[in-house]
Amino acid sequence: MAVSRWLLTPVLVLLPLMTGVSAQQQGCSVSNSNPKVPENNPVNYVVTTIYVQPGFTVSIDPRFPDGSFFTIQGDELLLTKVVDYEEDPLLVVYLNCEDSTGQSDSLEIIVTILNLNDNDPQFQQPNLTRSVREDTEVNATIVAREDLTATDADLDIIYYELTATVQGTDGYFAIKGVNNPEIYLQKALDYDKFQSTRLLLYARDRPVGSADLTRTATATITLLITQADTRAPWFLPCALLHNDTSVCISSPYSGIVNISELAVEPLTLRPGPIYAVDPDYTINEKIVYSIVGGNTDEVFSVDADTGNLTMNKIVTSPDSFLLQVMATQANNVRKYSVATIEIKVINKSLYPPHFETGLYSGTVVVGLAPRSFVFQAGDPSTPLTVTAADEDFPDKFNPNIEYYIKNSTDFIATRDGLILTNVVLQSPGTVAIEAVGRDVLSLQEASTVIEVEVLPATDEASSDKMYSAQDMAILGGTLAALLLIALVFLGVLVWKSSKWYGKPVKHLLKKKLSKEVSGGHHNEYYQEYEYPDVSTTQDKTPENGSVQLETGVLEQPVPPLPSRSAGETESLSRGPTASSTISIQGEKEEEVEEEPGQEKEVKSILKTDRHVADDGYKAVWFKTDVDPEAGERVEVIENNAAADDDDDDSDQYLQKNEEEEEDSDLDDQHGGLGLSFASESSSPPAAQETVNVSYMDAVTGEESEL
Repeated sequence: MAVSRWLLTPVLVLLPLMTGVSAQQQGCSVSNSNPKVPENNPVNYVVTTIYVQPGFTVSIDPRFPDGSFFTIQGDELLLTKVVDYEEDPLLVVYLNCEDSTGQSDSLEIIVTILNLNDNDPQFQQPNLTRSVREDTEVNATIVAREDLTATDADLDIIYYELTATVQGTDGYFAIKGVNNPEIYLQKALDYDKFQSTRLLLYARDRPVGSADLTRTATATITLLITQADTRAPWFLPCALLHNDTSVCISSPYSGIVNISELAVEPLTLRPGPIYAVDPDYTINEKIVYSIVGGNTDEVFSVDADTGNLTMNKIVTSPDSFLLQVMATQANNVRKYSVATIEIKVINKSLYPPHFETGLYSGTVVVGLAPRSFVFQAGDPSTPLTVTAADEDFPDKFNPNIEYYIKNSTDFIATRDGLILTNVVLQSPGTVAIEAVGRDVLSLQEASTVIEVEVLPATDEASSDKMYSAQDMAILGGTLAALLLIALVFLGVLVWKSSKWYGKPVKHLLKKKLSKEVSGGHHNEYYQEYEYPDVSTTQDKTPENGSVQLETGVLEQPVPPLPSRSAGETESLSRGPTASSTISIQGEKEEEVEEEPGQEKEVKSILKTDRHVADDGYKAVWFKTDVDPEAGERVEVIENNAAADDDDDDSDQYLQKNEEEEEDSDLDDQHGGLGLSFASESSSPPAAQETVNVSYMDAVTGEESEL
């Protein structure tokens, strides 16, 4: 029997005291007195070699139990049993060395058993099943550590790993650490997503990825999810939000009642009766209904158990009702939902809608794009339209009727009753479909049958019906966009033109009209003085010799002069009706300001007398009044243009006047109007020029100053 481990230490201490002499001095020795033997050794494993001197004999001391593990064959000490480290980590054997006289001594050999990785980790419960509530809090412990701890007979450190085998359940559960197998909830549960899962817990005696021999044990943990009462009631029908089964959005209910009429039966609502359920269907708590808002004068009531909506009294006004109905759980009023019910009050419909035509016939060609027209049979240019009549209306036209196709998804009906294709028809044939017209207020319906003949595609049919309603809509939108772009472009051109030339549109129209005045053309500069208001500006001329222009506005246009001949009148109408008188003063003369009310002396240029003696004086005469003896002092301008060129001359003159106005405007922006005149007479270099504009009244013959 092997020596107990707790006795090894004291034995090792007492052995040197019990042995008086060493093996070398007794005549017996071994090659290794402290050999190491791996566990699971083969039988007759050589532990050490024994050396015996002549005259001595050696034997195993039977007084010690570990001696049964060994035997001596020749000069070798053999291990006759398979040793397990987990049971006998250390063996001690004593050899008796006896001489010929009978005296013996003892030789101690301590054999250390080496531990090998020859045992798998072991779980106390390799299969576990636990129930987990849906509303379990995150980080809560699901399976305790002591229920999942594995043991290893090799006394190795255990490394754990947890995996989920059910798809979609990863990440919900985890272990506390690589050496702590406690399982906890890592993410909130949802019963609608999964109701159970299976986890595999691995226990290894080596770290993951180790190159050493690794022994592994596996435990299977089955977790059953139980539903909890976590959600408020849902009104049906409802639509799941983004395919999430935890959220369902319901549509409002709607219904109608007749004015001054009490409905005895529960009201018919759309899309269905008031009905709510507990979405925690495994619990399925009872639902209680009540009206919580919008019930003016307590006209309506709802059954607490069924949700049926009934009337308590008649309605005398056409006002609609917007009721709010609440559905709560009987065991918890805090879990509730509210639905909206719109009740419209209408006049009683005496006649339901009906189709005056019991059978409609239409044609369509295969291969057309969806939303293509179905045309009337025999009239391929007219789209097929179904119309329901209503005797409650004088013209039998009920604007509240909507149309839809009941038994086919290949065709659709618009609100106005047009029949369109909904898919690309592939094969010819005859299709019978049912069209329904429904009054959205009274909820009354009427139906009719439409026979649609699907024709094979032909060149003629393709050319006639190659465009669908959608294509025409796209074309119309494109043309509208092009028209808008053209209008914007035209507006930009007009704006740019006005900005470039500095002329507003009113001025351009005025210029155009000036050419169309009967009897010839008029000078625009003269027309600017046709209004009664007169404004005169006089500026002091600086010493640099700039010219100041005094302007005035005339009350009325000058009529033709009675004393002039026709030729003179024509010449006068073509040229300017105002002239300039320029007086040049010396640079060193003092400026004299006019007193208020004092008039300047104005010299008319429309005279025939010659002021030859006045040096520096300029005048313009009509050609007939020019003195032939004037010589070079008078320059005669010939008018050789034909009558057909009168308009061109006038246009050129108008253009010249416009350019002068632009120059004048530009000079005004810089603080004054600068003009330059050429004089035949010599004048000082720094002369000051003043322009006086005058005209002669054709009626009175008097001259006036501008």
